[in-house]
Amino acid sequence: MSALLTVDNIGISFGGLKAVQAFAVEMRAGDLRGLIGPNGAGKTTVFNLLTGVYQPNQGIISLGGRRLNGLAPHQITAAGMSRTFQNIRLFGDLSVLDNVRIACHLRTRSGLSATITRAGGQIGEERAITERAMELLAIFGLGDRVDEQARNLPYGDQRRLEIARALATFPKVLLLDEPAAGMNPQEKRALRELIRDIRRKFELTILLIEHDMGVVMDICERITVLDYGQIIAEGTPAEIQKNPAVIEAYLGTADAPGVRKE
Repeated sequence: MSALLTVDNIGISFGGLKAVQAFAVEMRAGDLRGLIGPNGAGKTTVFNLLTGVYQPNQGIISLGGRRLNGLAPHQITAAGMSRTFQNIRLFGDLSVLDNVRIACHLRTRSGLSATITRAGGQIGEERAITERAMELLAIFGLGDRVDEQARNLPYGDQRRLEIARALATFPKVLLLDEPAAGMNPQEKRALRELIRDIRRKFELTILLIEHDMGVVMDICERITVLDYGQIIAEGTPAEIQKNPAVIEAYLGTADAPGVRKE
C-alpha cells in the first residue's frame, strides 16, 4: 500500500538554531504512530511544519500525492490534515456546538450572498452542519452540553471538544498534540479507547505527540523518537522501550534516580 502522508527530510532553523533536521516519515492510511522525545526536542515544531504554521527550509511534505509546501494552514486543512494543540485553543466565549459548527464550514459551498439572503441551499447546508456537529458531540459524550460556553467545560471535556472540532473538517490525517495532558488516570484510559474508536469509525491516519508513555506504548503501532530536532530511533513500542539511545535521551538510564518505569 502506498503512503498517504510522506514527509521527506524536512528541516527548519530559527537563527542559528536547527530546530528540526532531516525529519522523514511515511504513513499509510489507517496508521497510528507516536512521536515522542524530551521537552524541546522539536515535536510541536514538526506539527507546525506539517500544518503550514511554519514553512520548512528544506524537504517535501505531501498528502495523497499532493505537495503541501507553501500552502497556508487552512489550505492544508482543506487538503485533509487537521490537528489539535498542546495548549487548548478553543473559542472559549462560543458554545460547545458553535466550536464544532465553525470547523464544519470548511466544507460548505454557499458564498457570502447566499448566506446574507438565506437562500434555500444555504439553509440546507446550515441544517446539515448542525446535524454533523451534534453527531460528533454525541460521539464524544458532549451532546448534553451543546449550549454551554466552551471555557466552562472541565479540562478533559475541552480536550475532547478540540478533537471533535478537528474531526469536523473531515480529515484524512489527524495530528494530536499531547491529548492526554492534564488528564487524570481515568480520563486517560477513556482517551485511549476514544482514539482507537475514532480511528476505526472515521478511517483516520493518526500521528500522536504524547509524554505519557503508558498511552503511547498502549495504542501506537510504531513510534518515532526525536532528540535535539533529529530522529534517533524508530520502531515498534517493544523496540523503542529497549533502544539504548531512547532510554538515555528520553526515559533516562534504568538506574537513574527518579525514573519511573511505565
